[in-house]
Amino acid sequence: MPIYVCTAALGRLTPVQKTEIAKGITAIYHEETGAPGYLVQVIFYDIAPGNHYVAGRPTPADQICIRCDTRSGKTNTQKSQMLRRIMQDVARVSGAAEDAVSVLLCELPAANIAEYGRVAPAPGEEDAWFSSLPDALRERLRALA
Repeated sequence: MPIYVCTAALGRLTPVQKTEIAKGITAIYHEETGAPGYLVQVIFYDIAPGNHYVAGRPTPADQICIRCDTRSGKTNTQKSQMLRRIMQDVARVSGAAEDAVSVLLCELPAANIAEYGRVAPAPGEEDAWFSSLPDALRERLRALA
C-alpha cells in the first residue's frame, strides 16, 4: 500500500544501494506500523541532468527525494519516526549528507487505494484482508515476506 518513489540524479545510486534502500524502507515501514512488508513498493527514478530544480536552479547531484503515498491512520510519532529513520538510512546507504535527503509522507484514506485486485484494508485489518485473497495470491505474497 505504501508506494515510495525515490528520485536521484542519473547514476547517483548503484543497483546495490537501491536494493539496500528498498529493503531498509520496507523494514522501517513494517517496524513502525506493523503492516506486512509485501504491501511496500519502492520505485526508483533516475533523473537526467537539467530535470530537477529547487528555487529555479538545478539541484546538487547528491540530492535524493523520496515521496511516500500511504494509508492514513498513523500516529504523529509513527510518522516522525518513519521520516527520521528513512532519511538517516538513505543517507547512510548512499553516502549523502542527511540534509541532501528529502522525505515526504502523503496520507490517503484506505478507501482511495486498491492493490492486488482489492481495495486496501484500514490499518489493523490487514490479516482479515489477506485471508480474503485467493489462495494463489496469498501464496505469492507469502513468498515475498
